[in-house]
Amino acid sequence: MTPERLVFVHGSGTFGAAAWPTQHALASTYDCLFLRRHGFEVGADPLPTDFAADQRIVIEALGEGGHLVAHSQGAIAAMMAAVDRPDLVRSLVLVEPACLSLTTDLPATVAHRALVGELYDRRESLSDEDFLQEFVRLVFSTDARPPSTTEDRRAARRLRLQSPPWEAPLDIVPGVPTLIVTGGWEPLYEEIADYLAVTGARHVVSPGGHRPQDTPDGDALIREFVALHAASGD
Repeated sequence: MTPERLVFVHGSGTFGAAAWPTQHALASTYDCLFLRRHGFEVGADPLPTDFAADQRIVIEALGEGGHLVAHSQGAIAAMMAAVDRPDLVRSLVLVEPACLSLTTDLPATVAHRALVGELYDRRESLSDEDFLQEFVRLVFSTDARPPSTTEDRRAARRLRLQSPPWEAPLDIVPGVPTLIVTGGWEPLYEEIADYLAVTGARHVVSPGGHRPQDTPDGDALIREFVALHAASGD
């Protein structure tokens, strides 16, 4: 029997299989694909965000249909793919989804845009390292490690080139079983998750910061949700 397709979509940091270290073992049960979004290639110059290109990458990876698991800004591409081709998406798991264009008028999103939007407005005048340092301080209230390797420097440039997530052309996913997993650390992601829960998604808080998928409980939530819909055929 051919295993079901399971597609993983990374956020704005690590990409490909490196973004999902706790989920590697799922390859023994599913046909797992760990994607690289547009502009995320090892050894290649970073490219600006292309939401439509990311959507195409996800849809092509789904093939004849499968399950989607996405983190942070990767949730944008996953949602866009599910809106365009809900017939291909058997289940959708969004971990800490950065889907700010859905909640643009809600208080935590308004506050985040006021804080971070000014940084995006002047990013052309900043070096890659300066943008990285300020972005991490604003979003995570800590200091970023200075880039020390060629790949680190590419990652810093890639971050500066990314479009702010509130510019994404998002809509609600029609009729796809959806699980939202948040880490319970940041009101912005809880606000987005609560909004999606009102539209029919299931929302579970699993402590683990911005990467709850790396914890045993967060990983179990993903596995159980995918298995439920793989077994039921929904």
